[in-house]
Amino acid sequence: MTIQPPAPGEPRRPHGPRDPGDAWVEAPTGERYWGRFGAAGLLAVDAQRGVLLQHRVSWSHFGDTWALPGGARHQGESARDGALRESAEEAGVPVDAVQPRFESVLDLGIWSYSTLVADVTTPFEPVISDPESVALEWVPVDDVASRPLHPGFASAWPVLRDALSARPAVIVDVANVVGSVPDGWWKDRAGAASRLLAQLSRLAIDGVDAEHLGLAATRWFPFVSAVLEGDARAADVDADQVGVFRAAGSGDDEIVAVARKLVGSWNPVIVVTSDRGLAARVEELGASVRGVRWLREQLG
Repeated sequence: MTIQPPAPGEPRRPHGPRDPGDAWVEAPTGERYWGRFGAAGLLAVDAQRGVLLQHRVSWSHFGDTWALPGGARHQGESARDGALRESAEEAGVPVDAVQPRFESVLDLGIWSYSTLVADVTTPFEPVISDPESVALEWVPVDDVASRPLHPGFASAWPVLRDALSARPAVIVDVANVVGSVPDGWWKDRAGAASRLLAQLSRLAIDGVDAEHLGLAATRWFPFVSAVLEGDARAADVDADQVGVFRAAGSGDDEIVAVARKLVGSWNPVIVVTSDRGLAARVEELGASVRGVRWLREQLG
């Protein structure tokens, strides 16, 4: 296969055949947007070093500006997967070194750009791995606005920065949630708990709409934890995305202990329970409460 050279301003690929998504979308008014299936970029946040920015090469679209490693999504590819793939290709970001926190989407109807904001869990050094970058740098959050930014990123940055103050966590009262549906759970409490944990793991991966958390941006990927008590403690746990706590005694006391541990470092902390007494106890700690119905609606 002969690979055609890119047109001026068109992002270049380091190797391999052209993907069907690597094309311009042109608006009726003449503006062009890169990515037939939309585009996505990664805002990696390191608590010590700041955020990872890419200095774009001069020949690129809006060249000599600073923005995020990212690019066109592939057909059928989620924005999350696209952002992680593109940042790995352009900046050497290890997929397992970051934990997604939230997603912010600019949807123009004919085209969309998704920013995936992710926390660095394992420090790494970015590597320029294609010709689209002049430099890759960790930039302190307070210094970002002083750089000559890509217009799209400049417009999005104030909202993204404000959202960085939020790190939602959800604590699930498993006994209360499982007991809300008369599906025979009492015959196999451990099995019922296992099924709920699998659903919670999927929720942690798929995320929660921002409006359901009372937060800005588009979609959040909260830290999800579940408290097991009694016979449910024997649940077969295969849920890498969920923090599982097995109560030695009272499940309510364990939930309060987990909430106390998370309040302060996570914001907001949401406890899912319809137990009014437990709700009052965690609210005293600064957590908020959602009823079981709220969680059932998120699980679908």
